[in-house]
Amino acid sequence: MIRGDGVRPAGHGSAVADGRSPGAAVVIGGGIAGITAALTLADAGLGVTLLEGRPRLGGLAFSFRRRGPAGELTVDNGQHVYLRCCAAYRWFLDRIGAGPLAPLQERLDVPVLDVGSRKGRRLGHLRRSALPVPLHLAGSLARYPHLSLAERAKAARAALALKGLDPADPALDGTDFATWLHRQGQSPRAVEALWDLVGVATLNARAGQASLGLAAMVFRTGLLSEPGAADIGWSHVPLGDLHDTRVRAALDQAGVRTLVRARVRSVDRTADGGWRVRVTRGTHATESLDAGTVVLAVPQRETHALLPAGALEDPGRLLDIGTAPILNVHVVYDRHVLRRPFFAALGTPVQWVFDRTAPSGLSGGGQYLALSQSAAHNEIDAPLSTLRQRYLPELERLLPAARGAQVRDFFVTRERTATFAPAPGVGRLRPGARTRAPGLYLAGAWTDTGWPATMEGAVRSGITAAGAALAELGRPHRDPPPAFRRGDPQQEAA
Repeated sequence: MIRGDGVRPAGHGSAVADGRSPGAAVVIGGGIAGITAALTLADAGLGVTLLEGRPRLGGLAFSFRRRGPAGELTVDNGQHVYLRCCAAYRWFLDRIGAGPLAPLQERLDVPVLDVGSRKGRRLGHLRRSALPVPLHLAGSLARYPHLSLAERAKAARAALALKGLDPADPALDGTDFATWLHRQGQSPRAVEALWDLVGVATLNARAGQASLGLAAMVFRTGLLSEPGAADIGWSHVPLGDLHDTRVRAALDQAGVRTLVRARVRSVDRTADGGWRVRVTRGTHATESLDAGTVVLAVPQRETHALLPAGALEDPGRLLDIGTAPILNVHVVYDRHVLRRPFFAALGTPVQWVFDRTAPSGLSGGGQYLALSQSAAHNEIDAPLSTLRQRYLPELERLLPAARGAQVRDFFVTRERTATFAPAPGVGRLRPGARTRAPGLYLAGAWTDTGWPATMEGAVRSGITAAGAALAELGRPHRDPPPAFRRGDPQQEAA
């Protein structure tokens, strides 16, 4: 699954980056944003070199092999899902030939299990119907057992008020979501059982730490744009099969030269107005790549370190964009304890639980569950023994079948800087794709996409950066479909 060092063979018609040719480009960063930029530039006829410091592609959506007490497993570093409204990521899956490997639900259905209720263990569902917005969720909300009748009515009114907000309004960026919910009469229980249930998973922050602008974008686009917008999709194979194996094949076919274990040391202007990228591959000496176009598709701090002087008016703003962690807890049982593909939880530290048995290749029977714990600031550095003592009893509360099961393996994966922090005020810090330096562009989910830190935002950023580069070069290229353009979230989800 994890690929070794080396140069990928260039496909037909490809060209090594050369500063004397404006048709040569270097993309720095082999995450989803960088991959998208490289494919888009190559599809327009540029000779592209893609550089990635890790031994694999995919950024923070990847897989690795683990040999442990349960045998050899293929493990995703974290559970990643997308929604039907994620038009750009759906395009990305199709572009790499992987659409059928990450199917969508036919219709939104989220089981929500509450073990903190005085009435005992209760299961509810957030489902949609085929009725038009907002009636598509009305029936589910009316029957939602985790809120009182009064809380359900107030939640419906808040949803209608949210639909009237403009996520691009700068005033919303400076306000936190919790304050707005309080003004709409939402109880702490409603915030926990409804708004944070969705918001923590999509924003990687609780309502009090999330920008109202980004929260409005998430709820308007996912729940209030069209009936099927929030239908959930996820990979039924290891993420590495998508974001590394399938991607490498697509890059090869497009003629992209892909270098892994390639650490970029500097990005500088050349005397003829092009760009020189100095890179070290493995233990080899530093070499130089010259190009007319460079796309920086790496995290904000790494971007800040590589930016040439004068490329941004205030580059220090990049360092003010915070990060947020995600903790992933992996448990392998000796028997099946969960009948559903996933569920969300209330009244417990557990947030979302997914069955990853089939993609992991688990043999010898049993079941492999992955717990996705967003906004995990208080637990991201907790010892493994502490997390085991905390989460195994909680799983037994949630899943009675786990009470007599043997735990074959227990481990965690930690992404301390999984996403940018969607805190109030972050919108004014996020830069666009263009810089003040001709030929230099920025990509990444943390750039100004209008979306939170998602795979969708990463793809959009790559398309935007490549489109800006091609426009500056005067290169003919296909305009992105309307669903890719920034604008009204309702139209983005269409």
